[in-house]
Amino acid sequence: MLISQLVDISGTPAATIKYYVREGLLPAGEREGGNRTSYDESHAHRLRLIRAMLEVGKLSVSSVAQVLAALDDSSKPLAETFEVAQNALSRDAVSEVSPPSAESVERVDAVVDRAGWLNCGDNVGRGIVAQAIDGFARSGHPVPDHYLDQYAAAAALVAEADLDAVGAIADAARRTELMVVGTVLGDSLSLGLRRIAQAHRTNQRKL
Repeated sequence: MLISQLVDISGTPAATIKYYVREGLLPAGEREGGNRTSYDESHAHRLRLIRAMLEVGKLSVSSVAQVLAALDDSSKPLAETFEVAQNALSRDAVSEVSPPSAESVERVDAVVDRAGWLNCGDNVGRGIVAQAIDGFARSGHPVPDHYLDQYAAAAALVAEADLDAVGAIADAARRTELMVVGTVLGDSLSLGLRRIAQAHRTNQRKL
């Protein structure tokens, strides 16, 4: 297909497509006679991924490039590709604040221990949760342990849903792709559903 057709299919302006090619996010099309360049469905699919990460996942262009590079590297195990996506999302979606306190990090480790989670010591989420705990404390609303444990239980259910969806796909490349896309977009999904659930529970309790 020509770039005009790719524009129609993807809803992405031609100038943006060319920018993605220059930035290495999108493979170049195949040069034909004259100034014609042809593209195929793989380009349209990649554009959908790029736009989802940029527009919904709110990743930077450089982080999208890192995630796509990990996706394209078939030698990487799934866990390593997953970690790239986690780190990219955490770096771009979490506000820069002061490093977490040692006390809050200890509380996170205690939550992890109570939940029975293994091999989580260097996960990027550890620092994010500790920063949130510090933020609650600074606001004058320190969070009790049972509150953290309830959040951990909810997170475990979400993680099971993620892995069930990934495990249902037979093709290894598609599994890896869903793991990355789910990591990038899952936070937005969780955020939206949490807002709806809060409104529902508030109405139920008549607060």
